[in-house]
Amino acid sequence: MFDPRISLITLGVADVARSTAFYESLGWTRSAASNPAITFIGLKGIVLALFSRASLAEDAGVEDAGRAPDAFPGMTLAHNLASEAEVDAAYAFALSKGARAVKPPQKVFWGGYSGYFADPDGYLWELAFNPTAPLDGNGHMTLPG
Repeated sequence: MFDPRISLITLGVADVARSTAFYESLGWTRSAASNPAITFIGLKGIVLALFSRASLAEDAGVEDAGRAPDAFPGMTLAHNLASEAEVDAAYAFALSKGARAVKPPQKVFWGGYSGYFADPDGYLWELAFNPTAPLDGNGHMTLPG
């Protein structure tokens, strides 16, 4: 049986140094465990890794079919915030650091408020305020029982 958790998310990127610079510009800190081939960034309870797309495919034993940076990656990463104003501020900050605007923050069908930006490799980040799943004291999203 699997313990229900995710320990590490690895993004296959075109240029590790460029992607590292982008995430550092957001104020995120590269771990000393990083090296030129891979960057590790400690987040709250999870690690984000940046690894070359070709190397990641090789490690997994699959062919890298490639994809354009503006093509849908088939997944999103989410950063939940405590208010609509925080979503707006985080979105503006990400854009000021070179993120590509995808969908400006707005009220959404599920009752919250969210918007999307893309990192340099086209990975989509949702910035969201969800009034039905508030953040706990550690900034972690809580789900109803």
